[in-house]
Amino acid sequence: MRSVVLALYEGAMLFEAATAIEVFGVDRELARPWYEFTVCGPRAAWLGELAHVSTSAGYGPIRDAHTVIVPSCHDVDAEPPAAVVAALRAAHARGARIMSLCTGAFVLAAAGLLDGRRATTHWAHAEQLAGRYPRVEVDATVLYVDEEPILTSAGKAACMDLCLHVVRTDHGAAVANALARTLVVPPHRSGGQAQFITAPSPVAGNPLETVMRWAIEHLDRPLTVRELAARASMSTRNLARHFVATTGTTPLRWLHNQRLALAQELLETTDAGIDQIAERTGMGTAATLRRHFNRVVGVAPDHYRRTFRTR
Repeated sequence: MRSVVLALYEGAMLFEAATAIEVFGVDRELARPWYEFTVCGPRAAWLGELAHVSTSAGYGPIRDAHTVIVPSCHDVDAEPPAAVVAALRAAHARGARIMSLCTGAFVLAAAGLLDGRRATTHWAHAEQLAGRYPRVEVDATVLYVDEEPILTSAGKAACMDLCLHVVRTDHGAAVANALARTLVVPPHRSGGQAQFITAPSPVAGNPLETVMRWAIEHLDRPLTVRELAARASMSTRNLARHFVATTGTTPLRWLHNQRLALAQELLETTDAGIDQIAERTGMGTAATLRRHFNRVVGVAPDHYRRTFRTR
């Protein structure tokens, strides 16, 4: 079973810690086995100024953890506890996956785990992180960075994006999507790098909701921006502006991501051949599907199917 440890410390923040607990600490029977989740740290730690949380004493559980999560810190100017830094260094040395949420990146940087790596944090603190730790390649423009085995996220809602990305990597897109539906959050917002992607849900109430849902239902067709704009009763320029504001990407890129997301789901949940999946996703040919799937997801469709159909 994949063991996940949330490492608390004085000054850790409530929202980010609660996000990790909701994702990894609650077994909703979406996959077997789920995560073995432990909260560790001082015997009792304050999360922000609102919650006093009991934990297992010390950081012993980190010794055997597959994944260690470091939540954000209230004061980025304060030195992180030496016990946390030592435990993280030891975990990294034995190959554990370590992920920081929001300003938890400052703790990872203090441990030297981000040296020579690309990383992110809350945009308001990115310049400070880069100035204090010049060996870290700080990218303030992305939601999260997966530099396996070190992962970092931007602030607040981006912490959920990173947690779902980890679930998607471990259990596949279908499980991550089911969890996102349970939590009533979008299944995916692009982290900004190649990854196992899934479809972002159309946001209820936005002016593109109807046309986005229609497009998702007709991915087998050769859809164009002009056709989407006509259905949305907009000019192509206005459509593009709304798409960037709503999804962070262009209409064509969004369509491409939906096709790949559907391909992932079909690979996980059906026995359809690659040619059939290419047709149902609007990719045209198996060769086209394989080329795009490999480029974006990082593995061939057949390999992806073998990985997640056997879990």
